[in-house]
Amino acid sequence: MESKTNPFPVGTLIRDGDKVGLIYREIQSGTWSEQPLFNWRINYEIYYDDGTICVMGGDTLHRLIQSGRVEILEVKK
Repeated sequence: MESKTNPFPVGTLIRDGDKVGLIYREIQSGTWSEQPLFNWRINYEIYYDDGTICVMGGDTLHRLIQSGRVEILEVKK
């Protein structure tokens, strides 16, 4: 499932605690000029079923999946 270029493709459904989220957008490193502090890493914009939106770093998302706190439900190709 994971690749070096896009480990969590847009359209991936996740379970984060009691919420279901959809990875809506991948923000590649070097392209997020509005938030230069986070510009050096890949980030993911996640829309949750309760209406909240989260921008999460790729390393953080990977770590949460590895620890079992976030679960991948479905990967869209």
